[in-house]
Amino acid sequence: MKIVIAGAGAVGTHLSKLLSTENHDCVLIDDDEERLLSVDANYDIMVVNASPTNIKTLKDAGAGGADLFVGVTRYESRNLLACMLAHQLGTKKTVARIDNYEYLSPQNQQMFKQLGVDSLVYPEVLAAQDIISGLRLSWVRQRLDIHDGALTLLGIKLRQDCTILNRPLKELCGPEDPYLIVAIRRGDDTLIPGGMDELEVGDLAYFMTMPEQIPYIRHLVGKANYEDVHNVIIMGGGKTSIRAALIMPDNMHVKIIESDAARCEFINQYVDRSNAMVIHGDGRDLNLLEEEGIHRTQAFVALTGNAETNILACLAAKKLGVRKTVAMVENLDYVSMAESLDIGTIINKKTVAASHIFQMMLRADVRNLRTLMLADCEVAEFVAAEGARVTRKKVKDLGLPSGITIGGLVRNDHGILVNGNTQIETGDSVLVFCHQHNLEKVEKFFKRLTIW
Repeated sequence: MKIVIAGAGAVGTHLSKLLSTENHDCVLIDDDEERLLSVDANYDIMVVNASPTNIKTLKDAGAGGADLFVGVTRYESRNLLACMLAHQLGTKKTVARIDNYEYLSPQNQQMFKQLGVDSLVYPEVLAAQDIISGLRLSWVRQRLDIHDGALTLLGIKLRQDCTILNRPLKELCGPEDPYLIVAIRRGDDTLIPGGMDELEVGDLAYFMTMPEQIPYIRHLVGKANYEDVHNVIIMGGGKTSIRAALIMPDNMHVKIIESDAARCEFINQYVDRSNAMVIHGDGRDLNLLEEEGIHRTQAFVALTGNAETNILACLAAKKLGVRKTVAMVENLDYVSMAESLDIGTIINKKTVAASHIFQMMLRADVRNLRTLMLADCEVAEFVAAEGARVTRKKVKDLGLPSGITIGGLVRNDHGILVNGNTQIETGDSVLVFCHQHNLEKVEKFFKRLTIW
C-alpha cells in the first residue's frame, strides 16, 4: 500500500517505522528538517522536507495515488487541511489528528467526512479511556471491552496466589470453562499458547471472557483481596489528565497535582470540582503526597511528559502502599524496563493512535483494533463477510498462520468463546490475536470470496 504521513513527531515517526516494516510504500512529510533527520536510516521511509499543506508537495509525495493519508502534525488545522487537499487529489482514505473534543461528536465527524476527512484521532482521549478502563478493575493490568462489552479481555499479572498455575491449559480452558487464555507474556517472550503450555508465577496472562465472569476470573487468579479504586491521584495536568478527570466514574474521586500555577487555574475551568480537586505542587514530593492522603489512595497515575519521572513516581507510590499504578511512557525503549520494575499499567499515546490508524489500512471489515504493547500483539475485531474462507471450515481446520489465534466471537450481540470445533458464520464479529504484526496475513480469511 501507498501511505503518506504528514508530521514527523512522535506519532508520525512511530507509525512510519511500523508501516515500513510491513513492506508498505511510506512517505513522511515535515517542514522541520531536524525532525526528519531523526528518522532511523535503517527503515525504508522516503522523507520530504516541505509543508504538508503545499499542493505541489502532496502531488510529489504521491498523495494522488495513495491508499491512506495521515495528518499528525502538531497543528490540528494543518492536519485537517492537508487531509482535505489529499482527498481532492485522489487519496482513498484520510485520517487527521485533532485537539478539539467537540469534533468527535457523530454529527461533526460526518461533516468532516463530507469534507474529505474519513477519521479523526485524538490520542489523549484514547489514552484517557484506557486509563479509566484500567482503574475500574484495580487488579488488572489492561482491560479491553469488545463489541460494546459482549466480550472482555483482561491482562493479569499472575502471583503466587493464582490457583491455576503449573497445569496444562487443556485442563483449564475446556469447552465448558468460561474463559480462554489467548496470550502470555513471559519475560521478554510472548506465547500464543497451546494446550500443553502452563501458566507460571510472573506471567502476564491475557484472559478472554464474558463480563459476568469477571468475578470468577478474579477468584481464579487470587486477586480477591485487592481493594477497588475509589481515590485517585494524578500527577501532571496535561490534556490526558484533563480528559481522564472528565470521564472519571462517579464512584471515584480524583486529585490532580500540577507544578505550574497557571496550568492549575486552566484545569479548574474544565474539571468538575465536586469530583476532582486540582492541587498546585510537585507530585514527587513525598510530604505532599502524604498530606493529600496517599495512604488512602488506591490508584496513582503519573502523566507528566517525562517517562523517567513517571516511572520513579509510580515506584515511590508503590512503596507508600498504592497497589494500582499507571505510568505514561512515551519512549518505547523504556516500556520493557517499566514492566520489569512491575510498574503496573503502562500507557503510550503513540501506540494507541497508531492502532486506530492501522485499522483503516485493512481491506477486510475491521470494527476495532488495539495493540497489546507489552505482549507485542494486536487484537482485531474482524467481521466475517459472506463466503469468506473463515466461514467454510471449523476453526481447527482453517489453517491459520503461526502466531494467530481466535479467542471469541460475537453473534447477535452475544459473546461466545471459540474452540477448535466452532463454526464461524457470516456476520460474526470475530476476535483475532496476532503476534508480531501478522494482521495482514489473516485479513484474507475474512474478506468476501471473489469468483472470477
